[in-house]
Amino acid sequence: MNQSESIAALAAALSKAQASITGALKDSANPFFKSKYADLAACWDACRKPLTDNDLAVIQTIEPTEQRAMLVTILAHSSGEWVRSYCPILTKDDSPQGQGSGITYARRYALAAMVGLAQIDDDAEAAQGRNKPKQDAEVLAKIAAAATQADLTALFKSLAPEVREAHVDQFSARKKVLS
Repeated sequence: MNQSESIAALAAALSKAQASITGALKDSANPFFKSKYADLAACWDACRKPLTDNDLAVIQTIEPTEQRAMLVTILAHSSGEWVRSYCPILTKDDSPQGQGSGITYARRYALAAMVGLAQIDDDAEAAQGRNKPKQDAEVLAKIAAAATQADLTALFKSLAPEVREAHVDQFSARKKVLS
């Protein structure tokens, strides 16, 4: 990963955006594995507004290399700060369909990794009578509102272990901003 000389404003903006990102709904079916997943559109639906509300943009391009095509994902902030990651595009074959599938797959995972986006199974939560997306949003808002590391630590300790584990990336990102 590469980054601009400073990412302080970008990290603060991303922390605020992550407080509003509740997760991408698994609304597409994979008949081969008999499972559901969040497709690229669902991932974008889950993070586009929180990112733009905090002056963040994601840019994804493809760069050829000697071995294979490489997906370049850049998270940019209006301050001019940025972070960039690279992901090799793996394809089943060299057909246009194989390449398109590999590109989409890489874009989905790179976007999710760059902004801290998780896939959530809304059907399972609804079947249990729980409202996990709403609970996640509340926890994320509290993480973003923590003004000091002591506040963040107190919040962390007040949560159930499974909730802490589900939000460990957001806690880590906020801790970096506060340090």
